[in-house]
Amino acid sequence: MSMISRLSGRLLELGSDRLVVDCHGVGYEVHASQGTLASAGEIGEDVDLYVRQIIREDEHLLYGFLTPGARRLFDLLREVKGCGAKISLAVLDTLGEEGAAAALASGDARALAQTSGVGPKLAERMILELKDKAAAVGAPLRPVVKERAAPTDELVEALMALGYRRGEAEEAAGPARAEAEDLEGRLRAALRRLNR
Repeated sequence: MSMISRLSGRLLELGSDRLVVDCHGVGYEVHASQGTLASAGEIGEDVDLYVRQIIREDEHLLYGFLTPGARRLFDLLREVKGCGAKISLAVLDTLGEEGAAAALASGDARALAQTSGVGPKLAERMILELKDKAAAVGAPLRPVVKERAAPTDELVEALMALGYRRGEAEEAAGPARAEAEDLEGRLRAALRRLNR
């Protein structure tokens, strides 16, 4: 059975947890995280998504991502017992692609447990099963920042690399700088604000 792995077309509808992409007259409903929805663009604009198709007895579902890395993380998370598509998407929604990979690779159960539906036990199970795999996936996921960029710009650039618009990134970056001293801590603080 052939699976849909990518969709390129015109953004037809934009909802609270999904969007519709018009590909040559066929509208595909795609579930997506808030970060993906925020970066999808305006109605009528072109959109390009990496897709994971999940087939069940009574429905066929599509989940969309801005990068292949986010899709790989979604697939990894779904391998964990008790972590279905809804929770896997919620983890990416709460922590972002970079944050989720970093939390898994570093064994940060507390960060994973910030996600609605993820308790301490499930967070520990995710780390136990995915730590090594996430480290391999996470390597190319680090945001690309200018080598000599000022610390202020590094945070904004990192957020933009995760798919947020400059205005959103700058708005979240301001308060986040007061909550942590290092870039990783500020990035997590900014992501918490953006995903409220």
